[in-house]
Amino acid sequence: MSTNLEVGIVGLPNVGKSTLFNAITKAGAEAANYPFCTIEPNVGIVDVPDKRLDVLSEMFKSKRIVPAAMRFVDIAGLVKGASKGEGLGNKFLAHIREVDAVAQVVRCFEDSNITHVEGSIDPLRDIEIINTELCLADMESVEKRMERLVKLLKTGDKKAPLEKACLEKVLEGLGDAVPARRMGLTDDEKDFLKELHLLTMKPVLYITNVAEGEVADTSGNAHVQAVVKYAEEEGAEVIVVSAKMESEIAELDDESAQEFLEMAGLSETGLDRLIKAGFKLLGLQTYLTAGEMESRAWTITRGTKAPQAAGKIHTDFERGFIRAEIVSYDDLVACGSKAAAREKGLVRLEGKEYVMQDGDVVEMEITGLGRLSNTIRKSASDFSILALKK
Repeated sequence: MSTNLEVGIVGLPNVGKSTLFNAITKAGAEAANYPFCTIEPNVGIVDVPDKRLDVLSEMFKSKRIVPAAMRFVDIAGLVKGASKGEGLGNKFLAHIREVDAVAQVVRCFEDSNITHVEGSIDPLRDIEIINTELCLADMESVEKRMERLVKLLKTGDKKAPLEKACLEKVLEGLGDAVPARRMGLTDDEKDFLKELHLLTMKPVLYITNVAEGEVADTSGNAHVQAVVKYAEEEGAEVIVVSAKMESEIAELDDESAQEFLEMAGLSETGLDRLIKAGFKLLGLQTYLTAGEMESRAWTITRGTKAPQAAGKIHTDFERGFIRAEIVSYDDLVACGSKAAAREKGLVRLEGKEYVMQDGDVVEMEITGLGRLSNTIRKSASDFSILALKK
């Protein structure tokens, strides 16, 4: 499965969406105070914060650190009627269809200087507007499938009646503006829907954009509490940020940014929390390699087996995979070195059926690669990306 996945940032106009995206990527996308200022989607590739790499780099005296990365897409603001083409809606919906997960930004702050397209602040209403438009777009997809299904029913296809019942159930829910992901669908029902790529089946998280003074404590913000309660109903995560604060932090050097956070009573930026939440939402995790050349995080999907993980380094490595020597990050750090971890029996050999775990620190044994060895591993003592066996 590809790890080149994207989270689309969506929301109504003027909720702070593009301001937030700019802070994430420092890409400078236009963020003027009027609807539709972002017509084409902006894609930003960002590093996934991982303090484990700093620790490994210090332990192995690595020359560089290479973190995992993920992609965010800033999608222009939706408005009522988007499913019918209002406000360039067709283009916006097409962009949402292309991403793998959705981060929905809702405005939870009052500011008379920044207009709201609906005239007032009500994040649940905003969520429902977006959900309704996505549901209407999905209804069109389901109805088209229903039309094609009529021919299958006439052929006596055994699965056709089951699919018809599933589509009727989903169509009814969408008609009530209930996203497909909130319908409690069975695995079999989800299989019927896969080829439709429904917008409302995409995993979602909610970003509540608050005033700067509320980031550390939102207990007094009724808007945020309402979003949290709503998100809990579908097991979705809520990330609290101040887009304005994040844009200010993004302009600071690391030391100044840390001082800024401490003054605000925060341990990490909202953007770091958002990036990590997005990574998790996409079903991604990392395994780690460390050595004199570099300490690196490699992105894989949850459930990936060792040979496929090796293939993320180089496609030939999957075919030539023999085994992996693995120690968990926590065990390695607790022991202080790989040698000490080995003495305690914490370094283990795993074969082709091993399912990789987040934070595995790995050395892989590969056959049939010959001359690639010098570019991958400098010496026998270097606990780096690979140990190659000819």
